[in-house]
Amino acid sequence: MSGDVVVDPVAEFEAERGRLFGIAYRMLGSASEAEDAVQDAYLRWHGADREHIEAPGAWLAKVLTNLCLNRLTSARVRREEYVGPWLPEPVRTDAGALGPLETAEQRDAVSMAMLVMLERLSPPERAVVVLRDAFEYSHREIAEVLDWSEANTRQTYRRAKRHLADGRPRFEASAAVRTDLLTRFLAAAAEGSLDQLESLLAHDVTVWSDGGGKVSASTRPVSGRDKVARFLLGLVQRFGSDMVFGFVEVNGEIALLAWESGVLTTAATFAFGAEGIAELRMVRNPDKLKFLETQSRELSQNAGPSGS
Repeated sequence: MSGDVVVDPVAEFEAERGRLFGIAYRMLGSASEAEDAVQDAYLRWHGADREHIEAPGAWLAKVLTNLCLNRLTSARVRREEYVGPWLPEPVRTDAGALGPLETAEQRDAVSMAMLVMLERLSPPERAVVVLRDAFEYSHREIAEVLDWSEANTRQTYRRAKRHLADGRPRFEASAAVRTDLLTRFLAAAAEGSLDQLESLLAHDVTVWSDGGGKVSASTRPVSGRDKVARFLLGLVQRFGSDMVFGFVEVNGEIALLAWESGVLTTAATFAFGAEGIAELRMVRNPDKLKFLETQSRELSQNAGPSGS
């Protein structure tokens, strides 16, 4: 009788699922596509000769990364044809959906702003940055995932980081300042006070609104304090009287969710500058809100009657 321990392949995969989803989401910027990629990885795992797989975690990461690279190639074409600004699918992170976000660097790595910036990179560059920065893979490990030389991964990483360094520097406001600004922002919008709303916005504030051609949204970024304030008030005025708002953590940062008749219609994330709110990214495409809506319902049910 053999003393070998029999490992359940399903349990072995499930132990890696969270990490795999985190990699796929950061690679693709889409929760629904990330779930599909993880499922495809499971099918590969299910059909593999596991006796010859010495390190299941590394094997699965390699399979998943290459699945994501294939998906990114086709996604580029779809995004070029996308109606209006493209934003990532928002994900609630207050329950650990994307792994630990204990530092400012970890939160910034999954922010909507960073995921948009990652769109500047080629698919291989994006893979290298995600594995290196978000999951602390060594260059040797990344080289094994991509079947590259270690020198190539180092060069690709340096090039990708230079591209990302061209982005707008972020201003770190304290949690108390963010909460105060957003509470006043919501009150000013609800009251229809243009002056109060403008006072909370930076002069060069910009709002991106992703409706995907399916709901009301600007097809171009709106910039400038006056234009943004008027755009936001116009949007609020089109909301129904039964609209319910709430603040939750989305992509590592505070976000405003808007629900109408029990359906999630908007998820807005914010970036802050010394003058106030500097950037807003509003996801309104209903297809991109399905994952977040499901998450929010599940978290509310798990929290019980006193949960939000």
